Amino acid sequence: MLPARPEPIPLAPERTAVIVIDMQNAYASPGGYLDLAGFDISGAAACIQQIKGVLETARAAGMQVIYFQNGWDDQYVEAGGPGSPNWWKSNALKTMRARPELEGKLLARGQWDYELVDELKPEPGDIQLHKTRYSGFFNSQLDSVLRSRNIKNLVFVGIATNVCVESTLRDGFFLEYFGTVLEDATHQAGPDFVQKAALYNIETFFGWVSTVADFKGAFGQLAPK
Repeated sequence: MLPARPEPIPLAPERTAVIVIDMQNAYASPGGYLDLAGFDISGAAACIQQIKGVLETARAAGMQVIYFQNGWDDQYVEAGGPGSPNWWKSNALKTMRARPELEGKLLARGQWDYELVDELKPEPGDIQLHKTRYSGFFNSQLDSVLRSRNIKNLVFVGIATNVCVESTLRDGFFLEYFGTVLEDATHQAGPDFVQKAALYNIETFFGWVSTVADFKGAFGQLAPK
């Protein structure tokens, strides 16, 4: 039983996956896309350390760990052209249009910006998936990966709480997955109030909110002695 808001939620480890959202240089490293676009990434370093502890506990308890990386091909065909709302709203694409010297570097597969941060490299047994929009369920293998493993519960960590974390959890809700966010293992894109708003939305309408300490307390004892 995981302590959470608005109420505790039962999670069987074998039916639970930890979803690591976009812990890439783009979102968590100085000189990455979010930093260059003017967002405050000062909370990313603490987020990384919290996620490390979550993943250690999850792996030891037998939970599946799934990493997402957000981005596109190096020509940005997958990002969509002017006929796509993503072309208009993506801050990475807007930043590159304002600074042409960055084109081909931000969120492009094969580039440093796209890569996962060094502190959170996948381990054997972990799964890595690619996504081209905010939600990890959009045009990805996530649903089939989860269903083939009989996974029903999703525990979310990563960046950004109010964008890709919330978008993926919401889509999971519509597909009958139980989503929980570990609030202190996430970081927002924008002011502090958007973190609070995203967590309020999740705990009130779409899922549950818990903490790293409660996750470790609930599942840490399941690690092999």
